[in-house]
Amino acid sequence: MKHRKNKIKRQHGIIKGLKKFLEHNVSSLDSVEGIIPGRIKVGKTPGENLIVSYQYSTVSGAKLIGRSGTSVQEVFVITNDPEKLKDVIKEHYPD
Repeated sequence: MKHRKNKIKRQHGIIKGLKKFLEHNVSSLDSVEGIIPGRIKVGKTPGENLIVSYQYSTVSGAKLIGRSGTSVQEVFVITNDPEKLKDVIKEHYPD
């Protein structure tokens, strides 16, 4: 896997703080096979700190949204246990 490090695909950029969160909290899960960051978009609401939220389950895992500053990024996680991933996200970013 040419563009992967710690299960994270490195072909695109990653917003501030998200890479560290994914490496320390998501890629370390045994049920996670891969992490694919999507495009970075400009959001409407500013914010200083990183916020990661669980969006929904997909056929191959789950979709997350990361927000940092005015940047918003989709992250697709390939996993066979999306509920465990949801618990990790809620543990670090409770509503």
